[in-house]
Amino acid sequence: MRLFRREQYLKKIRPFYDDDLIKVITGIRRCGKSCLMATIVEELKERGVPEKDIVYLDLDKRGNRSIKTPDQLEAAIESRLVDDDFKYLFIDEVQNVRGYEEVVNAFNTDGGFSIFITGSNSYLLSGELMTKLTGRYVEFEMFTLSFSEFLAMKKFLGVERKDDRAEFEEYLRYGGFPRSLEYDDVEAKAHYVEDVVKQIIKKDIRSRNKIRNVEAFERVMTYVINNYGTPTSLTNLVDHLRNVEKIAVERRTVSAYIQMLVDAKILYRCQRFDLKSRKSLRGEEKYYLADPGIYFARNVDVRLNFGPSLENALYVYLRSRGYRLSVGRIGKLECDFIARKHDLYAYIQVSMTISDRDVEEREYRPFSHIRDGYPRYLFTLDPLLQRREGVRHLNMIDFMKGDEDLHW
Repeated sequence: MRLFRREQYLKKIRPFYDDDLIKVITGIRRCGKSCLMATIVEELKERGVPEKDIVYLDLDKRGNRSIKTPDQLEAAIESRLVDDDFKYLFIDEVQNVRGYEEVVNAFNTDGGFSIFITGSNSYLLSGELMTKLTGRYVEFEMFTLSFSEFLAMKKFLGVERKDDRAEFEEYLRYGGFPRSLEYDDVEAKAHYVEDVVKQIIKKDIRSRNKIRNVEAFERVMTYVINNYGTPTSLTNLVDHLRNVEKIAVERRTVSAYIQMLVDAKILYRCQRFDLKSRKSLRGEEKYYLADPGIYFARNVDVRLNFGPSLENALYVYLRSRGYRLSVGRIGKLECDFIARKHDLYAYIQVSMTISDRDVEEREYRPFSHIRDGYPRYLFTLDPLLQRREGVRHLNMIDFMKGDEDLHW
């Protein structure tokens, strides 16, 4: 089987192929983690590593799904070792085994192994590994296809390409779950993505959390997904559930439900950041979707709302490149994003177009209140770009298609 190579992630992991640090690959279900591990195996074989020195366990696969305890996992690995030569150990969906970390830790401590593990949610790093493998692992977070990968995979699959604007709108609607590109039918795409979400809820949320009020959980999830990219007030959400949905629910319960969705990587939380104090602010956070297909799979209206759609696409794009993102507060004004990497900052506004003079003034206004010398970016879909006040005006389609980065 031919594998589509996700070079963006492979180049990050290659330096660690022979390292004793445990390689932890996280990400939402069906974003391509298993294929990435299979690609690493393929590259190892191309380097001349013999088959006997590669041990691969997919814990979601038939025959392996009964492996649920640390002892069963250890026995399964031991049964695949034919000699004492250096081994490359791959464990896919390792969170299926409760207590897996003690087995992984033991093989790592013994030496002679380069270990790769995948998991579909941040529980991998929320407690178990963080406590027991401190300093012994390196995490690689994986995302669904970027726009450039979306285009490249279409070519890989032999799917006919449209012009860039049409392709970008399709990407904003139906997202970048790799397998969804195999379906031409819109209903099939939506059904596939909705099934992915159902599997996440079943395997990554309900299997680990006691959800007593399933209806309330579903309503909270629907509300946050349908209002992605807008400030979310827990108080307003609780009032909506009580007064509109007629569901009695506590504020702490709603907060816990949202955290479950974040832990399962369906949502990403984007906090507010005050430029004056250089501190994060609590409350009124925005939530962005791990993939835009999640929204359209759960809604009958597939018309694009470019405001949140463009913000979401850029948020995930920059997150996948290692940026920490916040919503910027500048006095009474708001900057769509502050992107941070190390000690460097960039200020970002996102708009479909600034062809309207009022919109142009609105998008530039926050920049005029920024006093430091860090770069300022305005992303639009406008084909003609302007130069004004030192702001870097970029076409978002060209930026994402070219796998470009922010520059200081």
